[in-house]
Amino acid sequence: MEIQQRIIHFVTRANWILSAVVSILGFILLPLDVAYGILFGGLLVTINFHLLAKTLKNALTPPHLASHNLILAKYYLRFLANGFIIFVLIAGHIVHPVGLVIGLSLVVFSIILATICEVKKLIFKEAV
Repeated sequence: MEIQQRIIHFVTRANWILSAVVSILGFILLPLDVAYGILFGGLLVTINFHLLAKTLKNALTPPHLASHNLILAKYYLRFLANGFIIFVLIAGHIVHPVGLVIGLSLVVFSIILATICEVKKLIFKEAV
């Protein structure tokens, strides 16, 4: 399996695992609105990552190469939908903004973990 595919698989699995673990810890240790922010932020970013990966995979896999305008249109529609959902969650006082930021940051942490694991594999592979 190529390095890019390993990273994508790692990040998608790590997103769900981190979202679950951090949400459970949030509901145990933090106020309810912050915990809901973590939960909804984690769900939003994880689903968005899955949709982005699916869009890019379908658009860049021969022989069905899609127009870059179609890819950008889907990206901006997803961006606007996410912005609207975040607005509703914060304006409706459903979530605390700090919890939402924590939840939305989980994908960044997953990507950092995946990068560290792959760099470690490369270093130890060349050391052998």
